[in-house]
Amino acid sequence: MEKLQAALATARQARSQTRHERKDVVASSSSRPRSNKPQSDRHLWSDLHELEPNSRVLREHRVVSRTASKEATPFDILRTKILLQMRQNGWTRLAITSPLPSSGKTTASCNLALGMGRQKELKSMLLDLDIRDPSIGEFFDHTPEHSISSLLQGDVSFADQAMRIGENLAVSMAGKAELDPTRIMLAEQTSEVIDGIQELYKPDIMIFDLPSVLVNDDTRAFLKNVDCALIISRANTTRFSQLDACEREISEHTNVLGVVLNACRHGYDGYESDG
Repeated sequence: MEKLQAALATARQARSQTRHERKDVVASSSSRPRSNKPQSDRHLWSDLHELEPNSRVLREHRVVSRTASKEATPFDILRTKILLQMRQNGWTRLAITSPLPSSGKTTASCNLALGMGRQKELKSMLLDLDIRDPSIGEFFDHTPEHSISSLLQGDVSFADQAMRIGENLAVSMAGKAELDPTRIMLAEQTSEVIDGIQELYKPDIMIFDLPSVLVNDDTRAFLKNVDCALIISRANTTRFSQLDACEREISEHTNVLGVVLNACRHGYDGYESDG
């Protein structure tokens, strides 16, 4: 037990050091004059295959943030809070998960990504890593030619697998379900592929739609690759004990950015979702 505790302490110290290094890099980059920022990644984004989501399908899945509206306001507020806190800490990678399925995490992921896509100076990415039960493709009414598993295993490039919505939002969809996704999540090559995408495309924020924490090991295996995580819970469904267990699991591997209470009907016109 003492050896295990020592190993966990060492791992936490290593993750903390890595986050501080990322923060220093981001702070150093943001201090440079805008005119000196590298421009070589622009054509990479424009070369991505463009996708125009089906508005009717988006609305059926309660994805409402493609344009500014009253319905989009709760997601816009959440987007702003997330961006401000992540910038303050020098974070660029955000995981979105939940204690159990049907809490609204995929709906929140898609709405946040599209809301960030409305910020013209912001380059964002959304990656569907719920590859045991993928659904982002359904939300955007698109089946990718290559699965995200092929991307993470190095079989295809990001340019051949991802789609671009508008000028500054890239979406990598899972396609087919995987029977053993934990092996992909744990693989060192997955970390290397994600690092390579970030280095090449230089996104300001990467959003990872992950599986629910308490149903399998997939999310636990991947959290080492992100800076922080947002937990989506569902009012009158998620138990406090489940939320507490989820938060403790995540905090062992990364920073907990916050908790969103979804489908709350009391004194606030919050959003409802089933994703």
